[in-house]
Amino acid sequence: MQDKITKLFKAIADPTRRDIFHALVITSTALSITQISNQFEMTRQGVTKHIKTLADAGLVSINTQGRERFCNAEPKALQDVNKWLKFYEQFWDDKLRDLGNYLNSKDA
Repeated sequence: MQDKITKLFKAIADPTRRDIFHALVITSTALSITQISNQFEMTRQGVTKHIKTLADAGLVSINTQGRERFCNAEPKALQDVNKWLKFYEQFWDDKLRDLGNYLNSKDA
């Protein structure tokens, strides 16, 4: 699971990849790599590298239709990041509650 989390964080660490993923989520439909490339001021090859990183993390699926490749967002992949974050959210909630209890016991 840690390797999967590492790939997800690597994928979403870059603002361009987040923008590509966001565009795919918002459109709720497949976009061709050409359509995605037209939204960014970089080469198609550069956009393709970003899409590959997103696909390696499971955030994007790529389907070939004829000569064109189409990308779909796979937002469910973010559930692993959410689970990881929830663990630490609970950890800090518990620590802050314990600190509050400690401080309240000192006042009594």
